[in-house]
Amino acid sequence: MKEDDKRLNRRDFVKFAGGGVAVGAMALSGWGITELIVDEGPVASWHKSVCRYCGTGCGVMVGKRDGDVVRIRGDVEAHNKGVICIKGSKLAELTKLPNRLSQPKIKKNGRFVEVSWEEAMQLMTGKFQSSIEENGPDSVAFYGSGQLYIEESYTANKLFKAGFGTNNVDGNPRLCMASAAVGYTQTFGKDEPPGAYEDIDHADCFFLIGSNTYECHPPLWERIMIRKKVHPETKIIVVDPRRTMTARHADIHLPVIPGTDMLLLNAMAYEFVRNGWIDKDFIRKHVKFVDGKETVAYEDFARFLEDYAPKKVADTLGITKRQIEEVAYLFANSKATMSMWTMGINQRSQGVFLNNTLNNLHLITGHICRPGATPLSLTGQSNACGGVRDTGSLSHILPNGRLVANEKHRREMEELWNVPEGSIAPNPGYDAVNLFKAMGDEKVKAALIMCTNPAQSMPNLGEVRPAMEKCFLVVAEIFENSETAQYADILLPAALWAEKEGVYGQSERRYQLIEKMIDPPGEARSDFDILVDFANRMGYGDLIAYKTPSECWEEYRKISASSYYNFEGMTRERLKELRGLQWPCPTTDHPGTVRRFTSEDPFVPEGKDVEFYGKPDKRAVVFLRPYIPSNEQLSEEAPIYLTTGRVVEQWHTGTMTDKIPDLREGSGRAHFIMNPVDAAMMDLEDGDLVEVTSQYGTITGQLKLSENETRGTMFASFYDSQFLVNLVVADNYDPVSKEPEYKITAVSVKKATKLEKL
Repeated sequence: MKEDDKRLNRRDFVKFAGGGVAVGAMALSGWGITELIVDEGPVASWHKSVCRYCGTGCGVMVGKRDGDVVRIRGDVEAHNKGVICIKGSKLAELTKLPNRLSQPKIKKNGRFVEVSWEEAMQLMTGKFQSSIEENGPDSVAFYGSGQLYIEESYTANKLFKAGFGTNNVDGNPRLCMASAAVGYTQTFGKDEPPGAYEDIDHADCFFLIGSNTYECHPPLWERIMIRKKVHPETKIIVVDPRRTMTARHADIHLPVIPGTDMLLLNAMAYEFVRNGWIDKDFIRKHVKFVDGKETVAYEDFARFLEDYAPKKVADTLGITKRQIEEVAYLFANSKATMSMWTMGINQRSQGVFLNNTLNNLHLITGHICRPGATPLSLTGQSNACGGVRDTGSLSHILPNGRLVANEKHRREMEELWNVPEGSIAPNPGYDAVNLFKAMGDEKVKAALIMCTNPAQSMPNLGEVRPAMEKCFLVVAEIFENSETAQYADILLPAALWAEKEGVYGQSERRYQLIEKMIDPPGEARSDFDILVDFANRMGYGDLIAYKTPSECWEEYRKISASSYYNFEGMTRERLKELRGLQWPCPTTDHPGTVRRFTSEDPFVPEGKDVEFYGKPDKRAVVFLRPYIPSNEQLSEEAPIYLTTGRVVEQWHTGTMTDKIPDLREGSGRAHFIMNPVDAAMMDLEDGDLVEVTSQYGTITGQLKLSENETRGTMFASFYDSQFLVNLVVADNYDPVSKEPEYKITAVSVKKATKLEKL
């Protein structure tokens, strides 16, 4: 038998391992089986690091030989206990990808030509300076990423808001986590989850809604499976229009009709109240009820829920009254219930209301602030929490939970940043959707884009891409052929992952250090170095006085001490030694905080078990949130819902993972998936080329049939640059969080005669 034949097929291995590559969770010989498919020869030394993909923030061990990264293992000492997903296991190949952008380029006569850093930066600086002088500071913008390191996002945010005087700082976390951030802030007074991954080890009921955890957060799914194996009575409830791999492993799967989740959540709350499955003592001590404007009584909340009795909403939900009653019972009466959700809830026109209501379920039942009982929003990107939400790098916020529109908060940050009063503009800048509209309207004339690919990831691309052509774009990239790079006027070669140093912060408030291990190719620079150089050239060298990521971290951790996000105790030395720390962490001897608002939280007064200190009255808020149907409704012209998401082998827009042969082979090309009954009624067959049309655009792609797709819904992933599904995806958004509703677009489907070129 040839050596290659001994190796496991990667797709088979992914299915076998449940999406994860495990040390402790699989009854196999540790890493021996993994190395059948990732073996790259002997390793000279191992170094701790963090995976650069999703918000799980898995610790990894990086194997080096002769100055190169040659192998990756899960870190058994990190929170993920050695478990990593199939993408993380291939990080070594990420550092070896060919055709990296290695020298600055300027577009001349429609083509990119190589130039020096000096020429590129002079042109960039000149364009931004002239735009600010001629059109004001709001004519420029920064569009960042949940993949930038904390030090990079913090620097960009400080430069644009305190230096240039514009709040036009936004990025792709607006597209995935803004609704969760607003939801937590409205309920608890502060952003970020109150619980942690450790709660998985204590929960007796998992309520997974709008999350394909199996494929999108595989190491967390492994941990849930371990809990189920150790404690077989544990119940897993999955709410998802699709019968995903997560749903197939659930005890109960509720295939609700897209857009109706609010009816389910309020119906569950109705059952809690009707049956007395509430924690009256917890409510009396720690909760208040608000109708959106005013404080109301518990009795008002109970009356509000009467419209959501299971018998009234079951048909609209597409499930039965009995199913609603069953999941309500399991949620309320377990010893500890843990909710987990992600884009299926956040990417909705009611994203904030849905987040509020999920928090409601925990507050009224008392399933919060104790082991295993918590509402935990899962993060899509590696540093969306620490690098964007915590640093305040969105257009409406400032660092550590402050708001642009709050005068007191602006004054606090101006003092901390040592800039004159009034330096920070009082009005929020453009959110992601409206930023690109402003480019189209020629209100934003120059923009810097870093570490993201909006020309593929934004909804309603038919409007976004022409808008980008009207704006002077500087794009820091690792490859010249990304969709966004095609629209750049200046391309700056960026360092990648282990080619630079910085801190990541993920879903459970854990900050971890990534140390530089290898040099970037050619003249590529870290995004941090690019930003510091840009600040100096723009005349803000005194504002951005630090010159290294370590110096920046020293400033930021000290600034954090003036907030409830305090992580002053996280010195660089501690982060180099430890596998991360969870904030609050106010002193250098503090172990970090697993559960907020409890007696282990340094901000909770001694002698109190629970205090929601983020609110002036120390009470969390239960909101009365009504169901409001999406603007996207089915019709004779558009009889099916399109929803989008990820697959286990690919991440985000595939700019990295789709270039790794094993991952590309495992996923194949992106396509549409539909239920066979729906297909038959449309006279479609498996393998057909179909034309999918919404009011936003049309795209042609291959159709595959699966009984795991719920009738009335079709699915497509967005990683494939040759299959730009976001050309047809709606750009409706939540009115508060401004997060787009990717999950619900009404479309028509018909057989196509040929594949249209994009």
